[in-house]
Amino acid sequence: MSKAKPVLEETIMDQLKTALPTCFKVADLGCSSGPTTFSLIRTIIETVDRVIQRKKCRSPEFQVFLNDLPGNDFNTIFKSLPSFLKMLANDKGDKLRPCFITGVPGSFYGRLFPSRSLHFIHSSYSVHFLSKVPNCLENNKGNIYITKTSPPDVYKAYFGQFQEDFSMFLSLRSEEMKHGGRMVLTLIGRNFSDPTRKDCCYFWELLAKSLTELVAEGLVEEDDMDSFNLPFYAPFSGEVREIIQKEGSFSLDKLQTFEVNWDPTENDTNKTFAFNNYQSRKNVADCIRAVTEPMLASHFGDAIIDYLFEKYEKHVGEHLCVEKPKFFNIVIVLAKK
Repeated sequence: MSKAKPVLEETIMDQLKTALPTCFKVADLGCSSGPTTFSLIRTIIETVDRVIQRKKCRSPEFQVFLNDLPGNDFNTIFKSLPSFLKMLANDKGDKLRPCFITGVPGSFYGRLFPSRSLHFIHSSYSVHFLSKVPNCLENNKGNIYITKTSPPDVYKAYFGQFQEDFSMFLSLRSEEMKHGGRMVLTLIGRNFSDPTRKDCCYFWELLAKSLTELVAEGLVEEDDMDSFNLPFYAPFSGEVREIIQKEGSFSLDKLQTFEVNWDPTENDTNKTFAFNNYQSRKNVADCIRAVTEPMLASHFGDAIIDYLFEKYEKHVGEHLCVEKPKFFNIVIVLAKK
């Protein structure tokens, strides 16, 4: 989010340079329930503040819709709201206009908001998750995503599902946005057309390796392993451009790419290869566990989770000793036609 923040700020400032609405209506899709949920709201309010200082005009009110799946911990968000709003009031004083925050449970692969109701939509690290596991993955045995050992039809199934889902996502958001509305999306992608290259999604291969070891130990049934595939797709930037153009509801204002370390606390200026210490591999394992545990527990049961991620952490640590891998990210800015 910190890497994409300049794009977010620039987009809002550009959007509001001609006219300010009386109430700026924003949706965050895939908001989760941690500190980053509120950091987005703070960034938006501070960016609008800079706009009104230049224009020397009155700030709009804010209406922020926080969306995630129904299983998201919205209660934690709501319990944290009073302290967050108090912090904003202390920082902004009399300059702060009312900020109304609402939880919206539901999948963003369906309609979430009334027609032409939103000025701005944001989503970070969510759109690369698919609406479902693609069909026709029976031949992907021993894998949980696309690898070099996957048959060609596995990639076709994944790409086909992403095409369908991302096109649907754009169409639905187009109905919900006002004319000229903007959307900023950040997602994991890849910087090459070959989806089987090791440096694309090797973190999933290490998870598959860990599951395979549990099969060998008799803790996981082989059939259960073979039937598990991730509802995830890391697109090539060219694929993203093509789908946006073909769907037609938005113009692509900007597409940028950047990389972040697997361990987000690792500083690129540190040349001592600190990645191979205990904390680095634990950070990576905890990150992947936070994303995948609900899916894994639903398919394999809760009993294996701790042991599975002990193995995963070990494999990550071994990999980090020889490489300094990164997540490749795509951030796109779209304008409603």
